[in-house]
Amino acid sequence: MTTSDAAATSPATNGTSTALKEGVLGAPGIAFMVIAAAAPLMVMAGVAPLALSIAGAGAPAAYLGAGIAFAIFAVAFMAMTRRTGGSGAFYSYVTLGLGKHLGLGAGFVALLSYNALQIGVFGLMAVQEQDALARLFHIHISWPWLALISIVLVWAIGRRGIEVGAKLLGVLLVLESGILAVLAVSILFHVGISGIGFDSFHPSAMTTPGMAATLGTAFAAFMGFESTALYRREARDPERTIPRATYVAVGFMAIFYCFVVWAIVQGFGAANVQEAASKDIAGLFFSAMQTYVGTWASDLMSVLIVTSTLASQIAFYNAITRYTYSLANDGVLPKALGTTHPRFLSPSRAGDVQAIFAIVVVGAFTLAGADPYYKLFILVNTPGIVGIIALQAITAVAVVSYLVRTRHQGLDLKGIVAGVVASIVLILSLWVLVANLDMFSMGSTALNAALSGSVLAVLIAGIIAAQLFRVRRPRVYEQIGRDHDSETAATTTSDTSLSPVGRGRGSPTPKPTNSRQPYEHPRPDPARRRDPHDARRGGTGDVAGDRG
Repeated sequence: MTTSDAAATSPATNGTSTALKEGVLGAPGIAFMVIAAAAPLMVMAGVAPLALSIAGAGAPAAYLGAGIAFAIFAVAFMAMTRRTGGSGAFYSYVTLGLGKHLGLGAGFVALLSYNALQIGVFGLMAVQEQDALARLFHIHISWPWLALISIVLVWAIGRRGIEVGAKLLGVLLVLESGILAVLAVSILFHVGISGIGFDSFHPSAMTTPGMAATLGTAFAAFMGFESTALYRREARDPERTIPRATYVAVGFMAIFYCFVVWAIVQGFGAANVQEAASKDIAGLFFSAMQTYVGTWASDLMSVLIVTSTLASQIAFYNAITRYTYSLANDGVLPKALGTTHPRFLSPSRAGDVQAIFAIVVVGAFTLAGADPYYKLFILVNTPGIVGIIALQAITAVAVVSYLVRTRHQGLDLKGIVAGVVASIVLILSLWVLVANLDMFSMGSTALNAALSGSVLAVLIAGIIAAQLFRVRRPRVYEQIGRDHDSETAATTTSDTSLSPVGRGRGSPTPKPTNSRQPYEHPRPDPARRRDPHDARRGGTGDVAGDRG
């Protein structure tokens, strides 16, 4: 959760400027940072083998299909961003389009989903660290200790507000993408033109039973692309720059992911890749690198995948803590969670709770003797993936509702059509994923019902909470969804430790007048979000809130 937009328009309470540097980023720069934070190497070497083990040779088409779906969604999302002048908020967009009840429900779903995704990935990260230590130093440490160390490391970095910086993200992106490109090209070179096949895009491969479940891994690979909108304040000519950066990010990820996974299919053979992935999910890419490039490249990749995952985990941590911080300052969550650190000015209380929660979950899986990859990573990630896709589908519907209702400001037919198409595609994708969840989670029917049902339960809990606030605490109810910056994607780098542009280079975060009290961050100008007809009908001014 960021307060960048508010900070850009308001002075800090301690008299120091918190204004963001405006007009410093072009489309390439914004797309660059968003793609880097998405951790391509982790997505490919860490997660793509799971897709290959489920769908076999058809997996590349799933990434391409997910990219097309998100490209359509991006058109609608950008239309909403232009209309509201905001900085890309799922939570606030749902509130604007569908009312405060669904808005708070969406906020709760986002909080659940991001926590599930981050905590689950600690299992994957521990496996990666085990492999790197054994490969390079012949050291063997049990995965729970590595997961614990990773949790503490992410917490310490996030708590201190240490900026990893866009330059480091850029270096990681070049190295990650570079080594994956080297692998893909080497495979194609060794296979030769005569050995290259396109079975992955044949209808028979794309309609295998596993393709439905593979949508989960494919959609998860694109999470965070919408965070390009968070750089609206810093962008040069944001009306053009933000959409371009978004489309570049989605396009690059779709084509690059599809290409790399397709190359892996060529390396193992369309008929054999599913079996190879099933036998060694964690080591599939390393085996290919060893065979087609060399030991040095495989060793290098074992290090890069750990740093890639670490960067992604820090991004998740910052998203979760700032989301919690904002909801706490809105009065939805306990005020203590909105307290900032007296020295580092980070949302430390929220971070402490999140880290403790992660330790408890990892500890529970350890006591149960669960596998870190198949249980902690896959099972805990499952409600996260279902939740994010559901949130995107709800947001697409909200965009259509808002654009239609505010058509007096100008009919955005392209945005409305894109929103309708995106809504249909995302809802169908969600339905297909949930219907085939057993192939993705590898759990029982009852377990899958509980995993997917948890998302619905949290959504309903948010709706009920909104109604309770409306009746018992109307002032809190009025705050729901008002902040355009109240939604932060899992991979956002704005106003987090991952980007120097989040608060402006060297610009301090607004300091609370009393570090023991929650910092009430300034709100954006409400005039930007008020329906001009409210003055005549005596409404609250919140376009969707009056309907709540």
